Amino acid sequence: MHNSKKPIGFWSAVSMGIGAMVGAGIFALLGEASAISGSAVYISFIIGGVIALFSGYSLGKLGARYPSSGGIIEYLSQSYGIGFFTGTMGIMLYFSAIISLSLIAKAFGNYAVTFLPVNEVTGIWHHFFSIGVIVLFVLINLKGAKDVAIWERVTVGIKFAVLAGLSIAGITFLKPELLSPSYYPPTSDIFFSLAITFFAFEGFRVITNTAEDMPNPSKTLPRAMMTAILLVMVLYVAIAFAVFGNLPVEKVIEAKDFALAEAALPIFGQVGFTVVAITALIATASAINANLYAVTNVTYQLAKDGELPAQFGKPIAHSREGLIISGVLVIISSLLFDLSEIAAIGSISILFVHTVTHIGHLKIISETGASKTLVFIAAMLSFIAMMLALIYVSRTSDHIVYILVGFVLVASITEILLQKIAKREIRPRVI
Repeated sequence: MHNSKKPIGFWSAVSMGIGAMVGAGIFALLGEASAISGSAVYISFIIGGVIALFSGYSLGKLGARYPSSGGIIEYLSQSYGIGFFTGTMGIMLYFSAIISLSLIAKAFGNYAVTFLPVNEVTGIWHHFFSIGVIVLFVLINLKGAKDVAIWERVTVGIKFAVLAGLSIAGITFLKPELLSPSYYPPTSDIFFSLAITFFAFEGFRVITNTAEDMPNPSKTLPRAMMTAILLVMVLYVAIAFAVFGNLPVEKVIEAKDFALAEAALPIFGQVGFTVVAITALIATASAINANLYAVTNVTYQLAKDGELPAQFGKPIAHSREGLIISGVLVIISSLLFDLSEIAAIGSISILFVHTVTHIGHLKIISETGASKTLVFIAAMLSFIAMMLALIYVSRTSDHIVYILVGFVLVASITEILLQKIAKREIRPRVI
């Protein structure tokens, strides 16, 4: 980042990864996931975590060899070269990041309105809070990476403490009969819920974008990546046990926009609901902070490679103009889609980009020193999860498939136009 002075150490990077995952995950998606896999949602979280760990291994090795603020964009360039394919994949990754941020912003709005009197809660208030939090963290990110890192360390500590406390209390008082396998849905539904639950992990990729702000990325980045994923995986499974061990599935689905706060009611009463709701606001805010930092680095790299307009890379304050443009796009997408649609679109898009990245890693694996077997497994797991998610959404929401196709077409057309513009600019003048 611009004027970074290497402020991102191991725990700062871990904090940013946890901040991005937990805010986009357990607070925003627990209710949505339970609508598919019921009380077996913890199994889906385990599977999603395993996929994330293999992906994290591959991306960590790439990041150690090619430290760059562009993260996955840099890895694609190393594997496939700079051109139409890499540019299209880069724009797809950018779209996924925008979708992710819009989901977190909507989750923030859903929890914020719980503090309003019931008769005053309207769609306008949801939008007000969602848009307001994006504007706030665009301004914070304009101050630079140091402020981003400090905020993440503080907020991650708060939300981890509260969620760990909720998990321990919930597991202590859980009712085993509510977790009985007799209540589980068909096995296929547990796998199909990956369309939602993997998105709860996808924030780990923001750690790759911190490489240029790390003093020793070759060692720090892979360790930070795996540590963040493992901690979040354990937390998600513990929370799933705590929630579904105290609430029937129907109750969780009914309160899906703020399911985690609802789960605190039978354990801690209204005070517990309020504390968890406040923590949700902090968690989603920190996720927005971390993801805005990452997406700004991605757009800077794309602009530098000529795969996004040059305006995205122009300095402004201690950041880039891409931060402002991205903030506007996040606000627009948060107004257009609901939570389940955003999660499905984001999961499938990011799994597709991950699959392509891992396949590309196999081409240059002699450079990274990674295990060919582990990288191959990462590619296969990402591909299988993507296909399961596609099958599920094609059965439930045909229009999401059309949106995904539209994303690919828009990314391809954008890249073609940018390449034509670039050629026109470098064409020698005829005298």
